[in-house]
This record gives sequence, structure tokens and C-alpha cells, in this order.
Amino acid sequence: MSIRFTEAIGNLPQKDGFSIVNTSVHRTDGPAKVTGRAQYTGDIPVPGLTYGKVLRSPYAHARIKGIDAGAALARPGVIAVLSGEDIRGLPSPRYGHAVKDHPLIALDKVRFVGEPVAVVIAEEELIAQEGLDDIAVEYEELPALLTPEDALAPDAPLIHEDSYAEGMSAGHVEVDAGAKRTNVCQESHVQWGDVEAAFARAAHVVSGDFHYPMTYAYAMEPYTAVADWTDELLTIWSCAQHLYIVRNDVAKVFGLALNRVRVITPFIGGGYGSKSYTKIEPLTAACSWKARRPVRLQYTIEESILTTRADDSRVHLETALDEHGKVIARRGSVYLNTGAYAENSPLVCAKTAVRVVGPYSFEAVDIHSYAVYTNTCPASSYRGFGVNQVTLAAEVQMDELAELAGQDGLQFKLNNLAESGERFFPKKRGLTADMKGNVSKLAEALGWSEPLAPNHGRGMAVAVTDSGAQPVGRSEVRFHGDGSVTVMTGATEMGQGSQTVLAQIAAEEFGVAIDQVRVLQSDTAMTPFARSTGADRTTTLEGRTVQGACREAKVQLRNMAAELLEAPPEDLRIEPTGVVIDEVRRMTWSEVIAKYYNISDMEVIGRADIREAGEWAEIPPFWEPCMAAVEVEVDPDNGRFKLAKLAVAGDVGLAINPDMCEGQDVGSAIMGLGVALGEELVYDGQQLANASILDYRIPRFSDVPEAFTAILVQNRDGIGPWGAKGIGDGPTAAMCAAISNAIYQAVGVRLREAPFTPERVWRALQAVRYSSRGE
Repeated sequence: MSIRFTEAIGNLPQKDGFSIVNTSVHRTDGPAKVTGRAQYTGDIPVPGLTYGKVLRSPYAHARIKGIDAGAALARPGVIAVLSGEDIRGLPSPRYGHAVKDHPLIALDKVRFVGEPVAVVIAEEELIAQEGLDDIAVEYEELPALLTPEDALAPDAPLIHEDSYAEGMSAGHVEVDAGAKRTNVCQESHVQWGDVEAAFARAAHVVSGDFHYPMTYAYAMEPYTAVADWTDELLTIWSCAQHLYIVRNDVAKVFGLALNRVRVITPFIGGGYGSKSYTKIEPLTAACSWKARRPVRLQYTIEESILTTRADDSRVHLETALDEHGKVIARRGSVYLNTGAYAENSPLVCAKTAVRVVGPYSFEAVDIHSYAVYTNTCPASSYRGFGVNQVTLAAEVQMDELAELAGQDGLQFKLNNLAESGERFFPKKRGLTADMKGNVSKLAEALGWSEPLAPNHGRGMAVAVTDSGAQPVGRSEVRFHGDGSVTVMTGATEMGQGSQTVLAQIAAEEFGVAIDQVRVLQSDTAMTPFARSTGADRTTTLEGRTVQGACREAKVQLRNMAAELLEAPPEDLRIEPTGVVIDEVRRMTWSEVIAKYYNISDMEVIGRADIREAGEWAEIPPFWEPCMAAVEVEVDPDNGRFKLAKLAVAGDVGLAINPDMCEGQDVGSAIMGLGVALGEELVYDGQQLANASILDYRIPRFSDVPEAFTAILVQNRDGIGPWGAKGIGDGPTAAMCAAISNAIYQAVGVRLREAPFTPERVWRALQAVRYSSRGE
């Protein structure tokens, strides 16, 4: 495989004379990871550590009539067994950032195969595992509802009979906490304009049904947590992306003050959204609370898949085109299979309703999205959640409309994409990207106008996500007397490079080498509040708070220097490395500290925060383009296809670290390719049939095309440091639609259900052949 990276730069960043920023410095976490010194949650040494193993339900829906753990407790080495009876008296035995519907461990009934029913806590892992066989559970089986269609049937039983409290971090979406007593977890509606009138005057209308599959993010590190309960403090080590949200949820469960819960996140072995929000931390904490010993829960991959996966979707969509070739209206419905508990699906639901609109200027929209409880494992965040579930439908229809209008797909997009700065979505921030310029660069990189070989086809897909999440966060920076810098942030390092990028920002601001900067992350007892690490927000939002903290520290230092130099502060010009009045009167920051305090190792602390006000008042903080273009070769005899070319474009505003930006987009594209090729969680009745790396097909190196072009677009039009914007989610969402459009051009069949397995492609080809024969 040969990957060619190109760089398209708008306003040249070099004009600012960057020395560290916009440079591909080596990752600061690289040496620890490649030498094996890096510590992940499973590596944390805790004195007196014990181990928990989980007994899981064999039924998708059943009442728990009784649990007998006597034999397990009699086994030598077993310390305790935790079950639902133990947690009934807790202040809040359920958690959930959107809806508090998720019990720490099954209470009166189970709602999916694999739900935790009991935990054996023992001195050794093997003893805990063997102890599971000693537990007897009596169930009364109930009807299982495995699809949204089952759950929405008029006579369907309720999966949740009770209403629940709303969570603390609903995420800019109003949730129905269950008061309606239906199996609809959440519904969201996006409407504007006169849809009926627009469709009535349309020259062309396309309509179709689409399916995006149930998928798993497949991070290398499975879910792992360690909890240590003492009378003074509950300490949790976790692979959580959002440690402050975890702290809040756990504190509410046990009725503790926030300062009595400490959550520490070491390095994370990948997340992709699957480690967003609270997962196994409350259960791990309850085990330590019951055993009065530190406890580690470390799941297998199979158990991790049963813990969370992505919502699968059924989408019905209609799009209208006028006589001039302009799209004018879109309407449709989205049904998400949310699984047994809400997790983040209420927000996924809201995002599908927004993101199915795409980066186009529609005069009328009418979208209805529903997240539906089912008796399957819970669904939650997955890279770019909400856009993956709907882009296949949205962008296949744009390709269909281009054909009806007699236009090339590229030109059709250029005619209909929103302009940079345009408020294409009412009451939201204007478009923070040059979509038309991006698409043109993407087409050029793919060789859009070149002749195609037989059974080859090209396809492109574009979408946008309203990224950045809630703009709340804080960072602190310590400038030490020796010229070194410590950055303190609540953002987590999960392989995306936040440790390096935040160090680069601080190094640039203070004019020091990057090895003079140390970044301390992810400890609620030490580092400042960060709302979350996700939605591609860290460089943009946490980056701004780090930059602001550096500048606040420099203002303090300037004022100190002004006192030393006996000059008004406004007469001192701030430079990266110090202050200047003229050629004679200048001081470095270290000199300022040493002279002001008469001690050389003193420090100055800068702080900065952001909140939903001022320049951050408009939501989203930025729109993230999702773009991919492909050329495929299809074998019409067996339905197999392979990628001949792939091009992606990352609209980064400014690439703080170009190599890592390119890596993010390449990895994102390959994740999307995996869904197009074969990734799909499959239920065989109540049982998840392929919850293992042997049966769940993730991409291989042989799936990646030889010709792979990654473009960085740097127009410096973001709200982040020096115009930066977050990236990483985009290509994942665009790949399925781009490949579907390319397959259509190659062999004339439209695929509306992912993954595009050889059987599905072959059957579509056979259907076309039989239809052409009149059979």
C-alpha cells in the first residue's frame, strides 16, 4: 500500500512564523508506547487488588425470581458476590447521562442477553471465573423484542415499565425520561419551510428505504476499570473518554460529594466513541464498596461488545429537486435500534435528524427520528454518531437526483452545496467550511474526469456533523522559572494525539522547545474540568483553553515585568519568549520570575475557560465536513468489489500536527470501509452470534487500496487556536455512500443496505438481469 499525502493550504499558516505548530513533531507519548512503558488501566498496580467476574443473563427478557450465591461464597478465595439486592438501598441504583434507566446490575429483570446479573469478587481471576458456575439464578422468561418493529407493535410489552429521572448531561437534547410508557426512548424532529408545497412543485422526487447495520467500534483495549472504596475517598481508574461525566454519575449513585470521587484515566487503547460516558465504572465501584477491597473488572472483547455498540438504523427518505436542478426539500423518518438502555442514543437520535439534512441549502425539511428500546445490547456513541446512520440514505439520493437531472455527480454537488458562512441550518452557526472547494480538491485527487476501465466506477459522498459538543471546559498552564511549562487538562489521550497537540500549542505560545512542555491529563483530583473528549473537540476547544491559559500567564508576567522596568504595562510588547520595550530593555519570562520573586524556581499559573456565551454562544462550535471519494472495481460474476483508489479530505482549518491529522483521516476512512465490506453485528434469535474478532470482520491491510490520497485543507476558518478545527469522524460516515454510488456507476445496481457483501451485490445484479429479461 502506498499512501500519498497532499496538502492544500488556503491562507498560508507560515505567514505567522510558526516554529512548533503546523509541524509534524514526534508524538510525546510515542516512546512510552513503543517501549511498553505506557500504563493502561489494566496495568495499574493497586495494593490488595481483587478481581471481579460477571455472570450474565442467558435471556433477552426475563424476570429474576431469585439468586442463590451460597455455593460461590463457600468457594475458597471468593470474597463477595454482588447482585441486585445489594444495590437497592443506594441513593441512585441507576445511572445514565441522558436518562437514568441503567441499573448498575440487573435488579428485578434482565433486558438483553449478556446483561450483568451477579459479580463474583475473588483473590484471583481464575477463582472468580470458576465461582460463576456456583451461582444459581431462577428466571421467568418474558417476550423478547429484538427489533424496533417488534417494539413498536401495538401489542408489544413494555421493556421499561417505570419512568426514570433525566440525567445530568443530556447533551443539548430534551429527553423524555419514560413518562409516555412506550418503547420509544427518544424522538427528535427537525422541521422548517413548507414541505408539502415544495414537493408539489418538484420536477423530480426520489424515495427509498435504507439500512445501516449494528456495528462495534473495536478498540484494541476492552473495557477495564479499577475501583478502591475507602471511607475517605472512592478512587476509580478507568479507560473512560469522559472522566468528569463518570465522576458525576458515580457520585450520584453513591450519594457522594464530587470531591469524594476521584477518577483517573491513564492512556486509553482506543475509544472511537465506544468509551464515551459511563460504562462499567459504577459496577466496579459497587464491587469495591461491597468487598471493601480494591477490585478490577476487565472485560473480554465479547463482553465489551455486549456493553455497547452503535445504533443500527432504518431510514425512509424522500428528496425533491426543482426544474433548475436545485434540491429544494427533504423529508423522512429514522428508526434507531437503541437496545435495552438509553446510553447516548437520545443524542444519537437528535443528531440523525440534524445530519440527514447534509451540507445543502434546502428550503423545506421535515425529519422525524426515533430511538427505540429493544431487548438487544445497549447502543451508544460511535465515531461521528448520528451521521453514519443516515449518510448512506442522504448521499445515495443525491446521486440519484444528479442522474435524473442529467448532471455529473460532482457538478450536481457543486451546484447544491451551501456556501462558506451560509446559515444553511436555521438557528445554528453558519457553515465553517468551504465545501465546494473541498469537493473540487477531492475530485481532482481521485482523477474524477479520467476514463474508467470496464466494471470500474467512481463515487463521492459529503456530509457535515455539528461537532464540538457543549463548549465548556478549563485548562491551566504553569510557567516555571527555568523556562519549562506544565499543561494541565482534563482531556484524555486515547491515541488521537491530544497530549502532543496541546504541548505544541503551549510550546508555540511560550517560544520553547516541545520537550520543555509536560502535559498532565485526566485526573479529576488534579486537572481542570473538561466536559468530554469526543466530537473531535479537543484541539478546537481544549486547545483554545490551553492557548488562553498561556496568554493569561503572559499577561501576568508582563505586568510583573512592567513593575520591574518601571514602565506602564501597555508599553511592553509581549513576544513568545518575553517582553520588550526597546533593544535595551527586554526580559525573558524566566528573568521576570527570578527578579520579581528573588527566587529562580517560582512559577506563574495561567487559567482560561470557555462557556456557552460570547463567541461560543452559537452551536455548533464548528461544522465538520465528512468527505470521501472512491474508485471501485466490481466482479459482476461473484459480487466482490475492491477499492482501486481512495481520496479523503480533512478540513482542519490549521493542522497543528499535519502527520497526526492525516493519520486520523486515514484511520477514519478505513473504519468506514470496514462497514461497507462486512462489519455487522448479527443476532441469531436472542443471541448475538458474532461477538468475537473471529466472526466480526474488521478491515485488513489487503482491503486498503494502493492509491490512497489524503488532503489537508487549511483555510484557518475554525474557532480553535489560529483557526484550527477538529477532524477524525468525517470519512467514516462518507465511505458507505461513496462506495454505493461507485458500485452503481460500475455495474448499475444501487445498494441501500450496508454492508455490501458479495452476496448482496450479486443478488442485486441478478435482480437487474432478471428484470431486464422480463422475468
